[in-house]
Amino acid sequence: MIVDTFAQHNRYRHLHPLFAAAFEFAASRDPGTLAAGRHVIDGDRLYVSVDHVAGRGRAGARLESHQRYIDIQLTIAGDEEIGWRPARDCVAPAGAFDEERDIRFYDDAPDSWVAVPAGRFAIFFPEDAHAPLGGTGLLKKAIFKIAL
Repeated sequence: MIVDTFAQHNRYRHLHPLFAAAFEFAASRDPGTLAAGRHVIDGDRLYVSVDHVAGRGRAGARLESHQRYIDIQLTIAGDEEIGWRPARDCVAPAGAFDEERDIRFYDDAPDSWVAVPAGRFAIFFPEDAHAPLGGTGLLKKAIFKIAL
């Protein structure tokens, strides 16, 4: 997991060949002006899902992990908090892995919480179980999905 301000995004461009395109997309347009839903950038290799939703609070946020995608979760507005726990330490899967949606949920609790307010982003790799939407109030987020 990586957490930083968007102003520092250039530090992470080299970590994956598609990170540069994701950060350039976010820098070249205001993701807050995009309608909620999925926006294709490079087919299934890179897309962004925009959420305009109410936060669930820590008690309502649920751990999840992915196998085929890395998440870059950029908070556009609101005070997001995201829980984290190593996926290898999750012992209570809540059902089977959903191949189509590339997601597994867990009933485990996060080990820690990180604040990701507007202007910050968090990167979650497949080994990072994360519980998004732990903030409260209206949250606007851009979740970039980067294929491995």
